[in-house]
Amino acid sequence: MIKIVIAGIFIGIAAGVVGALCGVGGGIFMVPMFVSFLGLTQKQAIATSLAVIILTSLTATIFNARAGQQLIQWPLFFAAGAGAVAASWFMTERMQLMADDTLKRIFAIVLVSVGVWMWFAASSKTNAAPPADTSVE
Repeated sequence: MIKIVIAGIFIGIAAGVVGALCGVGGGIFMVPMFVSFLGLTQKQAIATSLAVIILTSLTATIFNARAGQQLIQWPLFFAAGAGAVAASWFMTERMQLMADDTLKRIFAIVLVSVGVWMWFAASSKTNAAPPADTSVE
């Protein structure tokens, strides 16, 4: 039990850093660590990561909202949030029925695909000026 608590603290710290810097809930880090180092099944790792993300998201949202720089685009938050809640409601049931190996492959495909897409998107815009207005209307 103590091993899980200590490992959980270090995994949580790393996930918080990744989440705050990259805009993810930390699951891209937590899920593989929970499986590899703590021996959780893929389903346990996903469910645990999602539960932790509640706390990290709430904390980051409070600090970003207080930043006074209009960092959070609230209309987009509500719209994307509604879609994400609906999809997660539906897909959580599907996830519970899927094999761990299938979930691992889906996770890996998503990570690699998004990583490659971001790599090329960042490379093509290295000298571009930042947009004048980033607000969502």
